[in-house]
Amino acid sequence: MRHTRMLSFGIAAITTAAAALGGSALTANASTTVHYVALGDSYSSGVGTGSESGSCGQSSQAYGPLWAAANSPASFSFAACSGATTLTVISGQLSSLNSSTTLVSLTIGGNDVGFSSIMEDCVLDSTSTCESEISSAETWANANLPGRLNTLLADIHADAPNAKIILLDYPDFYDTSVWLCLGLSSGDHQAIDAGINDLDGLMQTAAASDNATFADVRSTFSGHELCDGSGWLNSVTIPIGDSYHPTATGQADGYLPVFSKAASSVGQ
Repeated sequence: MRHTRMLSFGIAAITTAAAALGGSALTANASTTVHYVALGDSYSSGVGTGSESGSCGQSSQAYGPLWAAANSPASFSFAACSGATTLTVISGQLSSLNSSTTLVSLTIGGNDVGFSSIMEDCVLDSTSTCESEISSAETWANANLPGRLNTLLADIHADAPNAKIILLDYPDFYDTSVWLCLGLSSGDHQAIDAGINDLDGLMQTAAASDNATFADVRSTFSGHELCDGSGWLNSVTIPIGDSYHPTATGQADGYLPVFSKAASSVGQ
């Protein structure tokens, strides 16, 4: 009986300590000082998750809202919008920022180079057309996108001087090591991935030169591209606008862990 009472007392003490620890953890989480703003294009708004709504295609399954739901920031503003370019983020989304903002995320650049129309032509037209358009887009991007990205990041810094800026990139669309992949030709697959890697490289360079954090999702998506058995990207879909965008799983398992790691030091 004496041992039973001692065991009961010990369990009660552990339970009380655990409850106290849990209570303080919840209090600390609820009183976080992080003020988070999610900017960017359709990869940040959540197009392709199957639950998007409104003219901007916003979804609670996008990585930004998922992170906010898990971390309870002091404030969260969801400004990302499908179709956004560097220029329209500057003109239409930066009003969400202020001196209290401590965390900013975005994906951007795909629409600047005409991502949607290129992918549509790759699906509907010949391999030579696809490769030619991607080549032209790469030439344009290398000449023009660095300046646009630099201006955008500088403007974000100006409007949110206390914020950590996390610039996330785009995953490769195809696993080119898979020998049988129905749909587009292998030449299309290789050209598309090469174009994405070129775009991602420009984003990485811009982040490094403009005091932003570059968060690379390509390794996380590796093995989950189109043609893989467990793909995290939509193939050609109806509606067409969801095509080549992350699924809900792609947002939760592809983008969210990369963003969470990059944002882990904010507010600490």
